[in-house]
Amino acid sequence: MAAKADDAMQDYALVIHGGAGTITPDKLTPELEASIRADLTKALEAGEAVLKAGGKALDAVTAAIQVLEDSPNFNAGKGAVFTHEGKNEMDAAIMNGQTLEAGAVAGVTNIRNPITLARAVMEKSPHVMLSGKGAETFGAENGVTIVDPAYFHTDFRWQQLQKALAEGKTALDHDIEYKFGTVGAVARDKSGHIAAGTSTGGMTNKLWGRIGDSPVIGAGTYADDRSCAVSATGHGEYFIRKTVARSICALMEYGGMSLKAAADKVVMDELKPMGGDGGIIAVDAKGNMAQVFNTPGMYRGKVGAKTPLNVAIYGDDQ
Repeated sequence: MAAKADDAMQDYALVIHGGAGTITPDKLTPELEASIRADLTKALEAGEAVLKAGGKALDAVTAAIQVLEDSPNFNAGKGAVFTHEGKNEMDAAIMNGQTLEAGAVAGVTNIRNPITLARAVMEKSPHVMLSGKGAETFGAENGVTIVDPAYFHTDFRWQQLQKALAEGKTALDHDIEYKFGTVGAVARDKSGHIAAGTSTGGMTNKLWGRIGDSPVIGAGTYADDRSCAVSATGHGEYFIRKTVARSICALMEYGGMSLKAAADKVVMDELKPMGGDGGIIAVDAKGNMAQVFNTPGMYRGKVGAKTPLNVAIYGDDQ
């Protein structure tokens, strides 16, 4: 199922997501749904404030994702899931569509907002991706907020791990009773530049330092002013194999496809048949927006110079 893309050129645009999966009204209490919608709205407002003031797409993406990372309602930052060893290991990436610079981190355990560390890697190091202890050391040396790993502990996520351990399985968010997922944002600023960012806690009960698509440039995150900016959420192994984010951009750049058509082709026609559940958000340099997913729902929101702020959860939400 896919939401319509916007057709009008607009000075700025912002799209966010908080995960895709089996999200139906019976899975959420009214209180939880209201809380999720409020957090999505808050993230959009934070990012739009940057764009309205003439700020950069990178800053808007960072601001929106930080709000979502600070909420326990999503599988990123404060709401990150637990690994098999009972730890929270987080991944994040950010990309500048103007310069093609990118930064990513994987397996960090004490970074309050992993998206800020990914950005520091992009702007303050000669590398694209850092992992584990090395990434954490780099963050501490570059002023990124460090917290005790206990900060990320939530009882809800801990119980999810206990259930997964008892059943002997590694659980994707859409395999569990409630869906809380990877977060991401894409934006187009008034200068016509675009950016993308993604942040996640990965999979419940994940083993061996598993890393998904979110920090992999071209798979879960990609941005290029010549085509589009994409942030993905879903079964990361499939998104990596299909290089989902870059594939959507390539269909636009080399195939002349529209943003919506390119996203539909990859998410609906290619990912879905091979079992790749999930979705993407995207924006192009004209401010067109897309929210495409092959699952029953996706936490999402959008706002633009000509697009009223809107948040949605279920497949039939507009």
